[in-house]
Amino acid sequence: MLFAGTLVFGVNLLDSFLQGLTVQQTNRLIWTPDVVGCVLFLVSGHLAFAEIGHRSRPCIRSRSLGWWVVAVNEFGSVLFMVSAVAAFTRPTAQSPVNADIANWGTLCGALCFALGGALQAFERP
Repeated sequence: MLFAGTLVFGVNLLDSFLQGLTVQQTNRLIWTPDVVGCVLFLVSGHLAFAEIGHRSRPCIRSRSLGWWVVAVNEFGSVLFMVSAVAAFTRPTAQSPVNADIANWGTLCGALCFALGGALQAFERP
């Protein structure tokens, strides 16, 4: 799921370089892959929580470094989804719902992923 989400985000990135798109094209070619990638990241995080807890549903294991890696990454995925929702281009205004939230959500989500990667370096195999 995470890999598929990453591939979809790659499509989103490439499409974001296109110039002269209408609002509908922007939402279809850029926003839709962004949301699909976010959903795939959220599903991946849910599956990781289930795996780390050895259960069919997520649980809290705050003493486990692996659990913190998953939790920080899942929080980053939530921030990416908030960013994606805020980046929807309104047809009437021809502008994002909230560009500031979209930018901050993306930045903070990326920082969470970076922190999760740094924490993972200290995890024993």
